[in-house]
Amino acid sequence: MDMKKLSEMMSLDGQCALVTGGCGRIGYAVCEALMEFGSDVTVLDRDEEVCKKVCDKLNAAGYKGRASAVGADLSLEQEIKQGVNQHMEKNSRLDILIHSAGFMGTTNYPGWIAPLENQALDAWNAAMGVNLSAAFLLVRETAQYLKASNNGSVIFISSIHGNVGVDLSLYKGTDMNPPAGYWASKGGLKQLAVYFASTLAPDIRVNTISPGGVFDNQDKQFVERYNKKTPLGRMAHVDDFKGSTLFLASGMSAYVTGQDIVVDGGYTII
Repeated sequence: MDMKKLSEMMSLDGQCALVTGGCGRIGYAVCEALMEFGSDVTVLDRDEEVCKKVCDKLNAAGYKGRASAVGADLSLEQEIKQGVNQHMEKNSRLDILIHSAGFMGTTNYPGWIAPLENQALDAWNAAMGVNLSAAFLLVRETAQYLKASNNGSVIFISSIHGNVGVDLSLYKGTDMNPPAGYWASKGGLKQLAVYFASTLAPDIRVNTISPGGVFDNQDKQFVERYNKKTPLGRMAHVDDFKGSTLFLASGMSAYVTGQDIVVDGGYTII
């Protein structure tokens, strides 16, 4: 067997990716990483007009790959199906699926960011729909195309909060309240990835990336406490997830499936 060069293993030339939540901060960085190494990208997000503006910005950056926009509401099964069909109409192939969309700790939804007694079942269900059910539906709808690519890779953007409990001391004295649905959905997402890694092998690899806290001008007290608790002394920047994305999307991880790459500055080791 001929040995491949790393440059060959890293290349995504000729491949096509579908990225949900590509208009978000992590999703946008993911798109940049894929396009820089040659993959065309479909940016799927709820607002198609915003998607088009994001794609214009990505395409103006001079990356090897090109970006195109698809609008779809991931809380609706029919729109997920339509979004996948639109991707295939535009590209005729699919090699990489990345589910980055989701309810976050800052999502503005009634009954979501609230003390436990005020967290609403409707918010819980909405989060489960986008964070977890959409992941299931996306893989179900794309599996045939990913299998046909012979390089199929699925990446779920999860969270360290799918692995660890809540440190309430980080939130003391702030307006921030950790929602139960976020922790539960991210934990479920990791197990869903393991299920798919088992059932879709050897044709499709499925892995997760678990970010630690990402700096987004949070309450100063929270940031100071988080930094102090993290061995590398800071919260994550979105660029910190580009390397793990490229690794899992490319031939560099051809023998990796069912795994979770934790990118958290060491937060979970102590």
